[in-house]
Amino acid sequence: MIDFFHAPGACSLGIHVILEEIGVDYRLHVLDLKSGQQRTDTYRSMNPKGTVPAIRLEQGEVLTEFQTIAFWLAESHPEAGLLPEDRLARARVMEALDYIVASVHMRGFTLALVPMKFVSDPAAQEALRAHGLAAATEGLAQLSETMGAHDWLLGEYSIADAALFYLTVWADRLGVELPANIAAFHARMTQRPAVARALNMAATTG
Repeated sequence: MIDFFHAPGACSLGIHVILEEIGVDYRLHVLDLKSGQQRTDTYRSMNPKGTVPAIRLEQGEVLTEFQTIAFWLAESHPEAGLLPEDRLARARVMEALDYIVASVHMRGFTLALVPMKFVSDPAAQEALRAHGLAAATEGLAQLSETMGAHDWLLGEYSIADAALFYLTVWADRLGVELPANIAAFHARMTQRPAVARALNMAATTG
């Protein structure tokens, strides 16, 4: 059985969605980031990075980093159809995942959500927050262009949609207006049973 290490409100929500989509048995371990549970000796002995998401496989190996975990889960459970068979289409999924996590998340939402991690001066925090919001808004506009008139980001539902979903949840938290097609995507996602289960667990554990 997979052990899944998750923090409510974090990007690990996307991995939670993927786990529910593939229907694999897993144990949910909820970490309270505000109290520093991710920095305890117990957790760092398993994951020295002290980050979420992380999964521990049945054999004891630990995987970290959103893109890696998402790819491994989808690759290990092809019956779920979360990765296309075509190699170029797979590359496009990974391209979208990298853009979502490395650019829109890390260079946008992270700065908007937790500027205090980077600077202590209140005025500098506000400037960093504004910069992050602008970058997040620009990134969502780019993703909107990629999606176009499709129901899902790349046409067919994939692990990239689970990543985009956590961004839309963060956008709602920050009051960032979503492009119309991304807003429709968010509503569509919440109707998926796997997403509803992940959100329900987040509500009861957060």
